[in-house]
Amino acid sequence: FSLFAWAYVMRMSEGDAVRLDLPPQLLLSTSLLLAGSVALGLARSVAQECALAPSASDLARVRRLLVAGGLCAMAFLGSQLWAWQAMLSAQVLLASHPAGSFFYLLTAMHGLHLAGGLVGWAWTASVAWRQPAAGAWRIGLCARYWHFMLAVWLAIYALLRWMTPEAARFICGVA
Repeated sequence: FSLFAWAYVMRMSEGDAVRLDLPPQLLLSTSLLLAGSVALGLARSVAQECALAPSASDLARVRRLLVAGGLCAMAFLGSQLWAWQAMLSAQVLLASHPAGSFFYLLTAMHGLHLAGGLVGWAWTASVAWRQPAAGAWRIGLCARYWHFMLAVWLAIYALLRWMTPEAARFICGVA
């Protein structure tokens, strides 16, 4: 992702670069990914408590939080597709201009990583559903992955939102 980000900055420093107007759906995406990360972090905490002294209410809470985290991730992917639709409606195509190309590339790469994370989440949830206390470390790993995906998304969003051709030229020393 960092190499893609640097390539984006370098490409935005060229004379044909234009600033990208992002669709509002990306704010929804950000909120959904944040909510999923929080839900999985809470699931990890509750699962660790269950490992010490499991109770039926805590086990049910772990399950609810795991489901909430996964649903937020699925909704994130849906809102990303909605954002793509908005960009296409605004005539920002894959080959329209460099910013549009990188928008699709960066969001697609992030979406693929999140979809892969959903596979891990499904496996984690299936183990934790049967034995939440035994699956606490798996839930912790899944939560860390979601936190990382959130951090990567925030960096991508900031890059797409605030990187202008002028800023890119300054960074690349061609201003």
